Amino acid sequence: MKFTRITPVLVVDAIEDCLPFWTDRLGFERTAEVPHGDRLGFVILTSGATEVMLQTVASVRDDVPGSDPAPGRTSLFIEVDDLAAVQRALGDWPRLVDQRDTFYGMRETIVRDPAGNDILFAQRIG
Repeated sequence: MKFTRITPVLVVDAIEDCLPFWTDRLGFERTAEVPHGDRLGFVILTSGATEVMLQTVASVRDDVPGSDPAPGRTSLFIEVDDLAAVQRALGDWPRLVDQRDTFYGMRETIVRDPAGNDILFAQRIG
């Protein structure tokens, strides 16, 4: 058995509230979207070979009967080649951790997205 890719799906209350964080600040592109009623229910966002999906609580409930989705239960670890560029792109976005160097050789910045997910950006150092 060979795993070829894992793509996180972040459960959010409203995709429209989260898009500016991912697209305007971080430069992800919207490559697919699925409406759910009069709003977005699902989107795929990409940056190069990196992909993240956003899906609303309401859409998950309709897609997966018996599920109990809730926003803000995910943490992402995103390895980057230029943490300073990510920090500039984040601008004045509040940080949980502004910057730290870890014992495992990474320099990290941690933020929380509009849906309550913790997003950790890390660059290898040393």
